[in-house]
Amino acid sequence: MRILVACEFSGIVRDAFAKRGHDAWSCDLLDTERPGQHIKGDVLDILDDGWDMMVAHPPCTHLAVSGARWFKHRQKEQAEALKFVRTLLNADIQRIALENPVSVISTRIRKPDQIIQPWMFGHGETKATCLWLKNLPKLIPTNVVNGRDNRVHREPPSKNRWKNRSRTYTGIAEAMAEQWGGKIDQNKLNESRII
Repeated sequence: MRILVACEFSGIVRDAFAKRGHDAWSCDLLDTERPGQHIKGDVLDILDDGWDMMVAHPPCTHLAVSGARWFKHRQKEQAEALKFVRTLLNADIQRIALENPVSVISTRIRKPDQIIQPWMFGHGETKATCLWLKNLPKLIPTNVVNGRDNRVHREPPSKNRWKNRSRTYTGIAEAMAEQWGGKIDQNKLNESRII
């Protein structure tokens, strides 16, 4: 499959699909942190390039409820972020997964199809991650572990704090690639939804 991993600079999700033989590409305004197939640029310019699946990680700066205290001062930025999310969700791509933390997407667009945690996929940490799915099944936990460390929330201030908080856990990326990159069980699909 041709897989687009939108708004990913880390290459973690891209590499999980690529190692299973998929033609996986990451796209971000930033350079990739890992060597691999990467398009540096605006993902909107390549949405119509014949992708079979997209896993999208739109920036959460103006969406995540953790920043709610700033919402009233950044209404224009939030409206633009929501428009971007709608564009990604409505892309002409057969299978779409969009991930974001708990955010206004739930109230302004629609509720997520699933909320997952790193501890469900081998990482003893918490970081509620919402998934909005189109023609993809919900992820099944692969390795439930003990530990509920809130490391991401406690990330100390630094110039790379936002990067460190935004990287996908490898266990989640591996589950995406394994469960969505193989044969899809048609009985477990979430219906296509137009926003």
